[in-house]
Amino acid sequence: MGSTAIVAALVALSTVWQTLSDVQIAKQDEAFEQWWGTEFSWTFSELPAQGSVPKYRLPYSGYIYPDTAGGTINALRKYDRAFNGRRYAAARHEAWDTTAFQEPVPRSGGLGLFGRRFGGGFRSPRMATPHWHGHCNGWAAATIRHAQPQQSVVRNGVTFTPADIKGLLAELYIYNEMNVLAGSDTYMSAATLHTIVTNWIGRGAHPIAMEADPGKEKWNYPIYAYATTSGRISDRQVEVKMNLAYAKDSRGEFQESPLYKSTKYFHYYLNVDEDDRITGGSFYRDSSRIDMLWIPLSPKASGQPGHERGNPYIRVNEILSLWRDSVPEETRKQWLVIDQPKADRVYDLADEIASLVPLQEFPIAAQAPAPSAEAEDAESEPSTDAVAEEATTETEAARADATDAEPSSDAEAAAETEATPSATGVGE
Repeated sequence: MGSTAIVAALVALSTVWQTLSDVQIAKQDEAFEQWWGTEFSWTFSELPAQGSVPKYRLPYSGYIYPDTAGGTINALRKYDRAFNGRRYAAARHEAWDTTAFQEPVPRSGGLGLFGRRFGGGFRSPRMATPHWHGHCNGWAAATIRHAQPQQSVVRNGVTFTPADIKGLLAELYIYNEMNVLAGSDTYMSAATLHTIVTNWIGRGAHPIAMEADPGKEKWNYPIYAYATTSGRISDRQVEVKMNLAYAKDSRGEFQESPLYKSTKYFHYYLNVDEDDRITGGSFYRDSSRIDMLWIPLSPKASGQPGHERGNPYIRVNEILSLWRDSVPEETRKQWLVIDQPKADRVYDLADEIASLVPLQEFPIAAQAPAPSAEAEDAESEPSTDAVAEEATTETEAARADATDAEPSSDAEAAAETEATPSATGVGE
């Protein structure tokens, strides 16, 4: 076998095919019905080939506030001056929280965890806060649920800049309740990834969050667009390539945050039944893998169910009031999210209707014809949305040539998972 054929065969190997269970199907159906008031779609031909949030809803690249740098303590000191009588209770709690969890790390100057010191003997590891711990999930939740603060706001003689308000939002959401759509303690299947992304972003134009890489370190980002190409392998199987666009974090908190874009490339096949409903599927070895998909929920009071671990010295209404006064009303009126607080609802309808976000209307893109072996990497049709088009074009270089082959083991697929981001990425 030639080297080209060997490489193509290795790329095409995938994990063992998985069938969607009744529990997995019911979970997605119930969550979508709860938040959208309509049915979750499982029919492959009915799901949009690309989708994105509106341009005004693009997430901002916020700071992760690493625990090793004190977390959000600077913003909380301002909060304490304005709302806690300068007692600095919220800041002291943050100082404790960012150092409460430590783990053994090698001492510098040694030769590893139990390296021998100069002059003989062994050095025991020291306890330290992991470098990746921070507020990345707090930032991801905040940028999904809230427009970027634009104006400074004064409370009790203290001026909160947009950067301060973003820090307080990251603190508000770090331990707040989320709805885990898939993953965490279970395997993230290709069928689950495809249906969640195409329903939530494709049909609803609502951003979702991802825990980006399986493993010990947890790195969270907001997803805002995707684009796919596909071709029929058979009447019951479809090959799909997806580019998923998401926002990376920034190296510090800016008054006006940029958007640092990044993408992940996924390659998988889906199994469908006689009605074209997705029943399962599997990833190819050249595909990225992620740990979890989730959506942030409305902030709860600290210490209450859904926010048990939150900072007990901050109050939801005060922080959200700062955000509302920092963002123009016309922007907030466009910023529809699930589980929306009553103060941010904009419909002149009954409360039960006001709590529902209508699905966006997206044309269903025609599926590509069954590909030949030479045409598997055909270009997708132009996107109807500029943001979704970026999701298609930005990762063309990341696409790998692939041919169909039999599945491999889960262990082989895990070996192909993309490398964990560096320490300058986002933390827990």
